[in-house]
Amino acid sequence: MRTLYFDCFSGISGDMVIGALIDAGADPLQMEEELKKLNIDEEYSLSWGKVVKNGITSTKFDVILTSKSEQPHEHSHNHGNEHSHSHGHEHSHNHGNEHSHNHGHKHSHNHGNEHSHSHGNEHNHSHETEPNHSHAPHNHHGSRTYKQIVEAINEANLNESVTNMSLAIFKKIGEAEGHIHGLPLDKVHFHEVGAVDSIIDIIGAAILIDQLGIESVQSSAIPTGSGHIHIDHGVYPVPAPATLEILKGVPIASNVIRSELATPTGAAIAAVLAEKFGTLPAMTVESIGYGAGTKTFENHPNVLRIIIGEIQ
Repeated sequence: MRTLYFDCFSGISGDMVIGALIDAGADPLQMEEELKKLNIDEEYSLSWGKVVKNGITSTKFDVILTSKSEQPHEHSHNHGNEHSHSHGHEHSHNHGNEHSHNHGHKHSHNHGNEHSHSHGNEHNHSHETEPNHSHAPHNHHGSRTYKQIVEAINEANLNESVTNMSLAIFKKIGEAEGHIHGLPLDKVHFHEVGAVDSIIDIIGAAILIDQLGIESVQSSAIPTGSGHIHIDHGVYPVPAPATLEILKGVPIASNVIRSELATPTGAAIAAVLAEKFGTLPAMTVESIGYGAGTKTFENHPNVLRIIIGEIQ
């Protein structure tokens, strides 16, 4: 049985999942085409490329919201240890205090110590952000409801497997948000999780898992990190309330890193798709992928590893 194992030694987020799947050999261009069925492609562009995280070459995936998007920008800008070059037919977006230099082939430079190379003819935007769900203040005008997201998925004419995976993951997050805020599912507004980038992360992950012919999913225990984060409603402990609610019944691993390691989207992908949680199962390994997070830790590679192979 073709099995995917999430090795979450540094947590899990939606963008890390997609980065790891691409790194393991999935086709991001086919994903990009499938995502157009949602009819929101004017609101975003996609970027992927190689970065090195504490000595591990991995793939960084980003969703960049365009000016046409009415979704709230949930991107916290990171002007630290990242250095990114994008080559291709692309548009270079300059947000905030980043310095963007365009010479000839439109190279976007973020000065720091990480190197990312993205090659291709797709519209590639290189833009470093914090993980997609950085709990920025939400905007109800720009948010999407659970009901709207379900309708968009059902109308997108995606294949049955992708549709079912995507709906199950959104339902898991919607139920958690509803429980925390005391709302029925159809009244839930996806502020932190409803931005375009999160919709792309969830449906994109489902597309790539389906594309790779995965028949079963297993996962390690999920480290959530520690410390505190700022969300719409104030300062909360890590894991955030929605993440903890989503991880009910899922083994949580202890971790001393003072940062949010598991986002609601990443937690929901693992909680919904994994049939078992534990150590790496006995398998014949076929491919391995590393998906980079944006945060950089001094002695710890911030990557998600996925292992794909056959279980007899």
